[in-house]
Amino acid sequence: MADKPVSDPVDVPDVSDSTDAETGEPVTADPAGELRRQRDDFQDRWLRKTAEFDNYRKRIERERREQSDQAVVSLLQDLLAVVDDFDLALTVDAGPEAEGYRKGVELIHAKLHDFLKKRGVTPIEAVGADFDPNIHQAVMHEVSPDHREGEVIGELRKGYMLGDRLLRPAMVRVAKA
Repeated sequence: MADKPVSDPVDVPDVSDSTDAETGEPVTADPAGELRRQRDDFQDRWLRKTAEFDNYRKRIERERREQSDQAVVSLLQDLLAVVDDFDLALTVDAGPEAEGYRKGVELIHAKLHDFLKKRGVTPIEAVGADFDPNIHQAVMHEVSPDHREGEVIGELRKGYMLGDRLLRPAMVRVAKA
């Protein structure tokens, strides 16, 4: 067997000059440094995943609240149609023979208004106020020398607010100069 001379250099790759094929980062000969880098990388990923999950949880909670609020609003809007019917029934004068029925309707009407009040629903006071397109729906414009321009002079259907949220705009008549 032929002996190789000891003085011949052996082809050993220089670790300090090589780079990782996947990341392009230099490969170090320091195993502790590599472990620290991996630890930092894992910790960074863990923190990001924790933040992503927290954001997901908050988004789901917000969507649930919005769905719940929308269901309440939908129910209250349907109930307001019943309140309108009772308001209309109370405007009819059926004479003295229907006084018992009228008192019953008034009781039911009062209970409905109490129910709405407990849930935070308040009627919009429209007559005499300035027209506001955010809470009023103008159905008619009437020339009226007794009222100022843009004043609500009549209410055709009551409007309601749920807290600071509009449930239904008031249908109104507005004065024209």
